[in-house]
Amino acid sequence: MTLTTTDANKILSANFAPWVLELGLSVEELGDRRAVLRLPWSDRLAREGGSLSGQALMAAADTATVIAVSAARGSYGPMTTVQQSTSFQRAVMEADVLIEAVVTKLGRRTAFADITMTAEGTEEIAARASAVYALLG
Repeated sequence: MTLTTTDANKILSANFAPWVLELGLSVEELGDRRAVLRLPWSDRLAREGGSLSGQALMAAADTATVIAVSAARGSYGPMTTVQQSTSFQRAVMEADVLIEAVVTKLGRRTAFADITMTAEGTEEIAARASAVYALLG
């Protein structure tokens, strides 16, 4: 089964904690092994100095990976983060962030992904992450 962005947004709304949903994430694009989510700018997510907090970016990367793994599998199934490593390269100021998660390996019990986070309107990467997931179902 191939997921649509509508399907992916339903997965998002049905399977994440209320505080994650409050980030306002939406699925912009979906492919066989990738997902692009939008994290809208919010002053609530800014830290001292006015840049977007790293915690918000890390949560968005984690969430985008779940959607990308679901796309790769053709549907949502229970999974959990085993490892996530994030490197921050530049501050995001007053801009939405596009989070692209690409599944680099999909096994029966694990999935690996690379994630890039880019402020809208620029090509310079704000943060990069890698993640490993355990597939539980």
